[in-house]
Amino acid sequence: MTPDKLRIGRRTMKALILTHKGMTRESLLGMADEIPGAWIGIRIAAYLLMQKGWRSSQIAELFGLTRCAVVKWIRKGNEMGVQAVEDRFRPGRPSRFDERLRRELDEVLSRSPKDFGIARVRWDGVVLVEYLKRFHQMTIHVRHAQRWIRKLGYSLRQPVYRFVQASEEGVEAFRRELKKTPRDEKKRKKKDHHF
Repeated sequence: MTPDKLRIGRRTMKALILTHKGMTRESLLGMADEIPGAWIGIRIAAYLLMQKGWRSSQIAELFGLTRCAVVKWIRKGNEMGVQAVEDRFRPGRPSRFDERLRRELDEVLSRSPKDFGIARVRWDGVVLVEYLKRFHQMTIHVRHAQRWIRKLGYSLRQPVYRFVQASEEGVEAFRRELKKTPRDEKKRKKKDHHF
């Protein structure tokens, strides 16, 4: 029997596969981040996979987590049982980065800081802090701003510029043109100064 066939009872059926290009692991996990409570379902799925014999590293890779996070889930499940699935209440101030601000920052980071009157070429933590202070009267730490830049999918790495290399002929012509006094005159001047 081929891997794309399933045997159910006496009948053999063709296995179904997802063919839509939008149904990716990344898009599904992104939705889980946006939908309240979706991670509870993912945690349940992880516990079910553990019961089927999957290793923590396999589960971590499947759900885009660290192995350490999955190990914590296992320990919590061993300590608390089924109650470990649910999120516990975490007191504290709610985040000021709501969905509206998140969408706005995604749009803002795709443009140049100069478009917003900030005299910088690229976005980094300091520039994002300045933007939030000017346009949202919000003060955050630079490190927090850097985390948000990464969380929105942008990089903090400085762009690398590659210059076209000149040929030896071009270098010599450039040196001759750049020098104020030709080499021959320079040698003559040195000879004239010796007594």
